[in-house]
Amino acid sequence: MKTAFVYIMASGKNGTLYVEVTTDLVRRVYEHMNDVTGGFTQKYGVHSLLYYEPCDDIREAIRREKQIKKWNRSWKIRLIRRFNPEWGDLFSAIAGGHGSPSAREGREGHGNDGGGRE
Repeated sequence: MKTAFVYIMASGKNGTLYVEVTTDLVRRVYEHMNDVTGGFTQKYGVHSLLYYEPCDDIREAIRREKQIKKWNRSWKIRLIRRFNPEWGDLFSAIAGGHGSPSAREGREGHGNDGGGRE
């Protein structure tokens, strides 16, 4: 099965949070950072990857996403702080130092910009 990820992005430290899932974390975060897909993340300037969690498959990632979305804001912030105490953007760490995703242009695995907002 293909690895999937649940991730949290924000507009800045203690800013607007966005929780979503994808099977291509580098590509999807790149799209959010560069306003490729529009929607919520573009409207609210949600461009920093602060947390991500690999899951064995998309079903597990969706289950975890739903769990995190039910949490109150302070629990989400605590999760981010444990994983990323400085609230640094993690994109370069997942992209291997490259500024853009790999050359594959497949469109599968898109998150849904309508459901991850807070």
